[in-house]
Amino acid sequence: MLKQGDADRTRSLADPAFRADVLAGLERRPRAIPARWFYDRRGSELFEQITDLPEYYPTRTEVAILSRIGADVRTRIGEGRAVVEFGSGSSTKTPLLLEAIAPSAYVPIDISGDFLRASSKILAARFPDLLVLPFEADFMRPLALPRTIANASKLGFFPGSTIGNMTPAMAIDLLRAMKASLGEGAMLLIGMDRIKDEGVLVPAYDDAAGVTAAFNMNLLERINRELDGTVPVDAFRHEARWNNDRARIEMHLVATRDVAFDVDTRSFTIGAGESIHTENSHKYGPRDGRILLRGGGWTPVAEWTDPDGLFAVYLAEAQAERVAP
Repeated sequence: MLKQGDADRTRSLADPAFRADVLAGLERRPRAIPARWFYDRRGSELFEQITDLPEYYPTRTEVAILSRIGADVRTRIGEGRAVVEFGSGSSTKTPLLLEAIAPSAYVPIDISGDFLRASSKILAARFPDLLVLPFEADFMRPLALPRTIANASKLGFFPGSTIGNMTPAMAIDLLRAMKASLGEGAMLLIGMDRIKDEGVLVPAYDDAAGVTAAFNMNLLERINRELDGTVPVDAFRHEARWNNDRARIEMHLVATRDVAFDVDTRSFTIGAGESIHTENSHKYGPRDGRILLRGGGWTPVAEWTDPDGLFAVYLAEAQAERVAP
């Protein structure tokens, strides 16, 4: 158990935004904490394990699409663009793109600094002639990108259907922030998961090996580690739900008994059966995806999918705003 001085130092080192989101999320009803806080180093490692699970179709399906479309993407965007990847994680899909399009630079952006630097080092070794500029930041708002690429044409890369983690309103705000960061004339290659049968969707977020459950539970462990929390982790269980009305998978941490705990010296109670909503994964039909992009200021110029229609990759362009169609 931490002594008081150690606890005070741990709290002082915690990300202030993490603290604010956790405290506000535990106060609101229904309780909810933004999914971006899954991704400390441990959470990032667990997510990489999830992408290899047999139930988790999005990664292997998107990889197959990217492997097939490289030449087409290169023709459409031209050579020499700087690739800016939003939420790069371990950058496992990135080599497929970099090998296909001959970029002038690569800027991976991620909120998990340690994981970002480690994966960037591996990628730089694989592409020794490519300028790699890791950028630790929260990409949910417009960013001042490195000056080195200020005058370069840019290609945003946002794979993994991470856009689905946001509500539609937040997703549009994010797309607009990306446009502001990249500039008019930039292009965006983005993955979106498709609506499909619940029997395929739910197991992808509640795997038999329990890796997704560990990923979800790690959020509570992070709260205890970084915010001097006393959350009884063993009093919660992972639950994945398909919300048909909102076309999304929801992840929850459900209390199995009445619990009381402290976070950052503030006290909270949660009753048995109540939950903390930790993630949404929205799914989009073909027309939905194109409308979402246009709402965020991007004009779709190409779309690719797999033979079963499980997943889609869009290429869009940041064009000047028009006052009429």
